[in-house]
Amino acid sequence: MPDWLDENAQRELVTACRDWASGPGRLRSARLPNGGVMSVRTVCLGWHWYPYRYSRHLDDGDGSPVLPFPGWLADLGRRAAGDALGVTRYEPDIALVNFYDEDARMGMHQDKDEASDEPVVSFSLGDPCVFRFGNTEHRNRPWTDVDLRSGDLFVFGGPSRFAYHGVPKTLPREEPLEIGLPEGRLNITLRVSGF
Repeated sequence: MPDWLDENAQRELVTACRDWASGPGRLRSARLPNGGVMSVRTVCLGWHWYPYRYSRHLDDGDGSPVLPFPGWLADLGRRAAGDALGVTRYEPDIALVNFYDEDARMGMHQDKDEASDEPVVSFSLGDPCVFRFGNTEHRNRPWTDVDLRSGDLFVFGGPSRFAYHGVPKTLPREEPLEIGLPEGRLNITLRVSGF
């Protein structure tokens, strides 16, 4: 849903993201089991994700408790799921806040570490990107490349809930944004843990 978030809502989310990332060890690049390090930097709310599990503590960091998931963000997620899919009940309790600089990428993957098949709600802020949305069987074609811009909402649920998806590249901004994010891309994904 293009331009779902107005400029004021985008500014408020950017401010919140900055606050969430301000503590030591909160914004980090996850280390994958094969030893690789993700180019995207992440802050988690509600539950801490690290490949490929969740915890209530920063187990791959300093062990401190994960930041709480705010009620106002759950309200925003409910409204988004309702507008996109007509969902009347949606109770997200996980947020992954991903920061992409100009070189960051996200390989094709499924969001399947949760014990729930409730929709994933995704908000885009800042630099545009190519969002690759694939099939549920494998990382290969068929897929669709969608240009996501600041303020866009992308929700996937139902038969597409476990579709492979990724970000092969970010794109330069074509026009300045007055949202408090001078460069880079923020992506906030909300999920229901089922835990």
